[in-house]
Amino acid sequence: MRRFSPGGDFGRCRLSRQSILNDLMADIFSKQQRSAVMAAVRSKGNKATELKLILILREHGIKGWRRQHRGVGKPDFVFPKYKLAIFVDGCFWHGCRRHFRMPQENRKYWKNKILRNSQRDRATTRFLRRGGWRVVRLWEHSLKDTNLVARKIKYELSTAEQLRKIHVQDHER
Repeated sequence: MRRFSPGGDFGRCRLSRQSILNDLMADIFSKQQRSAVMAAVRSKGNKATELKLILILREHGIKGWRRQHRGVGKPDFVFPKYKLAIFVDGCFWHGCRRHFRMPQENRKYWKNKILRNSQRDRATTRFLRRGGWRVVRLWEHSLKDTNLVARKIKYELSTAEQLRKIHVQDHER
């Protein structure tokens, strides 16, 4: 009997680590059932993006934002008073032209997946704008320049504030 420990040296073993793990962890679901299970998984609080933006907002004294807004498209952050929605798009999941690298396995699936994500992003942005919302989309990689991100958000907030004041004045007349 061959002995091995998980995470141990598989270099001497003829079987690959993946084939051993596949044998040890047989899936109890069919391919369709596994797909349905995985599709139901939703993530929250992506540390690389949302939590980084929280730090930027706090560091620059930007207030009035909310998370987990239940509105259309589920923006990562909203400023309800100004009807400003902010999305932080991950470079992989949203197909960043600078950083996206197509996985070698199952290329057709990934190409369609990224295409559907970008189409959904455009439709969500259009819908929100038609509803009177301002929409800011930030790439995950742009969060490295905290000052630029803060300036962009402050600019959008000041523009939204000016529009809000004009709207209020029009209703007072």
